[in-house]
Amino acid sequence: MAEVNTTFIDNYLGLIKNLSPEIKIDIIEKLMKSLKHDFKGSNKTLKDSFGAWKSEKSADEIISELRNSRTFKREIESL
Repeated sequence: MAEVNTTFIDNYLGLIKNLSPEIKIDIIEKLMKSLKHDFKGSNKTLKDSFGAWKSEKSADEIISELRNSRTFKREIESL
């Protein structure tokens, strides 16, 4: 994986080596802003990661609703 990253970085540097210093500084500033955005972090809890939800219904009631909402439309096609 490190080899892929090194190749990517070398290719990227090859693209920007002939740019003016002003443009290079602009690229650096934009990279810094993107890093600051990445490091802000998230306020999500572990529970949010797994799609948990709150409900007043019991597990049995939810299971019953799911089973009752199922519909089966079995159609056999003739050959």
